[in-house]
Amino acid sequence: MQLTDKLIVLADAAKYDASCASSGAPKRSSKGQKGLGATNGNGICHSFTPDGRCVALLKILMTNFCLYDCQYCINRRSSNVPRARFSVDEIVRLTLDFYRRNLISGLFLSSGIIRSNDYTMEALVRVARTLRVEHQFRGYIHLKTIPDASPDLIRQAGLYADRLSVNVELPTSQSLNRLAPEKSDTTIRHAMSTIRDGLDEATAEPKAPRFSPGGQSTQMIVGADDTDDHTILGNVQSLYGDYRLKRVYYSAFSPIPESPSSVPLIAPPLLREHRLYQADFLIRGYGFRADELLKGPGNLSLDIDPKLAWALNHRELFPIDLDRADMYMIARVPGIGITSARRIEALRRERRIRYTDLTRLGCSMKKLAPFITTQDYRPRQAGLERQALLAEMQTVTPGQMALL
Repeated sequence: MQLTDKLIVLADAAKYDASCASSGAPKRSSKGQKGLGATNGNGICHSFTPDGRCVALLKILMTNFCLYDCQYCINRRSSNVPRARFSVDEIVRLTLDFYRRNLISGLFLSSGIIRSNDYTMEALVRVARTLRVEHQFRGYIHLKTIPDASPDLIRQAGLYADRLSVNVELPTSQSLNRLAPEKSDTTIRHAMSTIRDGLDEATAEPKAPRFSPGGQSTQMIVGADDTDDHTILGNVQSLYGDYRLKRVYYSAFSPIPESPSSVPLIAPPLLREHRLYQADFLIRGYGFRADELLKGPGNLSLDIDPKLAWALNHRELFPIDLDRADMYMIARVPGIGITSARRIEALRRERRIRYTDLTRLGCSMKKLAPFITTQDYRPRQAGLERQALLAEMQTVTPGQMALL
């Protein structure tokens, strides 16, 4: 098979992995020294695939051959798809060639399992080591870790990659056992623990070799089973606390050709994936707990975002006085973000907050209006109950188009 034909097959096979963002990558540059490539603290340039996914890197699989038969995966052993495999040298050559053409800023590399877990992981590490050591490549490298691989190989990967990731695949171990019985939740979490230990050691010892400085991330498929958002967010909260994750990525399940009967034939709403990202951001950045966003079993509302839903469910806390409330509470107001909350806190040291100040700060005035008071503003909706206020705030929005 020609190299271009392999690239067509293996780049397309990689599009289902959403965890390729470069956030958290360290600054690294070849300016004034030997080598090739650079990264910067603001991430890297992005492009978009025809199905709407954001791609910032040369994003490929080493191979889509796989020993496993995961029911939700298009590259499963029993799937009837074209197969291809890159050699280590081919991936290195492609990465350098694409970088020199200014098409990419780095490499996102994953793989199906061939021969054995250690054999596959060793090949992934060899790609990163060749780029870093032999070619002095200073661009971004993200390696998808093989969970069942030797901890020594995972530690080696951390010496060359900017970020490592291990996919938890599905929200619960029960779903994993049913849809991917050859995989184990225990080994997945063991691999995540190995990466966390490497990060802890690198942080504790200043002279230790740099280890996956962009941290680790994971990806979860949503809608391949019947797990609700309440369970998903509870598990995600535990993942952040236990493994020092930078991000959890959510991927709405896409029905695949010749799907087995064990998975749905209809994709979940893409808006559900979006709501999970919003809720995830509230947990990571705003200090919300999963049980605050969803008190009981069920899914997040598709009609309104999780922050607004929380505020509407806690009408007794609002409206708040922006001249008196602490920053933590101000940031929980719909339409006010963390940065704006800090600016409000700084501004009120000089004078009392006025309504026009919020406009200048770029806050979402329509969302925040019922939930705050200022020196010159009191909301007329202060006495409205949840449903009445929601009806007043809701507007007709166009439906989301499906990705084909």
